[in-house]
Amino acid sequence: MVRLAVDGLIASGAVHRIVVVVPAELVEAATSLLSDTTSLTGGSMPPVPVEVVVGGVERTDSVRAGIAAAPGAAFYLVHDAARALTPPELIARVAAELQAGSPAVVPALPVVDTVKSVDDAGVVTGTPDRARLRAIQTPQGFAADLLRRAYATDDGATDDAGLVERLGVDVQTVAGDPLAFKITTPLDLRLAEALLADGIASPRGVAGPASSIVAGQPAVEASSVTQAVAR
Repeated sequence: MVRLAVDGLIASGAVHRIVVVVPAELVEAATSLLSDTTSLTGGSMPPVPVEVVVGGVERTDSVRAGIAAAPGAAFYLVHDAARALTPPELIARVAAELQAGSPAVVPALPVVDTVKSVDDAGVVTGTPDRARLRAIQTPQGFAADLLRRAYATDDGATDDAGLVERLGVDVQTVAGDPLAFKITTPLDLRLAEALLADGIASPRGVAGPASSIVAGQPAVEASSVTQAVAR
C-alpha cells in the first residue's frame, strides 16, 4: 500500500518531495521497496525524491517526525498510506486549494448512512442531520507554519485537521473521491484488489502536473503516514 500511495502522490504532479514515516523495524524494507520510486516511468515530470524516516508510537509522533524531516516546506500534505488508491486528481485538488490561499484543506464526501450518537449503554441519544456531515479523507493539506503550530501542543486528535480546528483556524473542504477509501479490513483489501485488477484504480493515471499548481515552488511535503511537498 505504501508503494501505491507514493506512486499516487508522484502522479499528481503536485508534490516535489515525499517523506514516508514507518516503524523502525520497517525502515529497511520500505527503503528497498521505494528505492526506484522517484518519478513516473517514461514521464516528463522532474524526479520526486522519496525519503523514509522512523515514526513514533502514536500517529501524532509520526507526523511530527515527518515535519522534522522537511523543515523548509511552505506547505505539507499529510496522507495515510492505507488510502492507497487515492486518485492523483484528488491530491492535486488539495494542493491547488492550498496554493489558492486556504491555510487548511481536507477532501470530504457526503455521508450516505444515517448516523446516531449513543451513550455508554448503547442507547441512542440523537440523530445528527447528515446533510451537514462529511466523511473526511486524506491527503490533508496545511500551511507549514500552521501545522507546526498545531503539533507544538500535546493534544491528541483523530486527524490533523482536528488539531488545527482547536487553534480556531477554518478548515476548507474540497470534493473527495470514493476511491480514496481506507483499506483497513479484509473486505477493504478484496475491494482494492478487485479495483486494481479491473484497471478502475491506478495511481499512474495522470500524465503531468496540474496547471493550477505553480511549478517549482516548494509547497507541500507528503507522511504511512506519507507526507509530501507541493509544486
